[in-house]
Amino acid sequence: MAIQIERVERLDRLLPQTQCGQCGYDGCRPYAEAMARGAAGPDHCPPGGDAGARALARVLGIAPRPYDRSRGECKPPQVAVVVEADCIGCTKCIQACPVDAIVGAAKLMHVILDPLCTGCELCVPACPVDCIVMEPAAQ
Repeated sequence: MAIQIERVERLDRLLPQTQCGQCGYDGCRPYAEAMARGAAGPDHCPPGGDAGARALARVLGIAPRPYDRSRGECKPPQVAVVVEADCIGCTKCIQACPVDAIVGAAKLMHVILDPLCTGCELCVPACPVDCIVMEPAAQ
């Protein structure tokens, strides 16, 4: 059991922690658990790209393969930004954010805290007025 927990920890540390769900799981930890159980392959994470898939395969002791491009595109780090003039304060973006990086109150403009934003893009389709844009993350 301890070996399994250690493997989950190693896999989880290799994942980008975007919590985007593109892998088909609710976040990076559930995906790491599925890989450790043998229920998922190491190629499900677009944010990790091919390098991430190779690193995960190494930990699993299996042959590496490129990430599954049907799950999404591997992009450089990015963060969400609210276009202030367009925000209506509906709170739908707050509800969609898996890492609580968005603050604000109903009927008031919301703000995304850059250091907490993982760039998962889940807030973008949640916004009914399209006031959230993705920008390159500060290096």
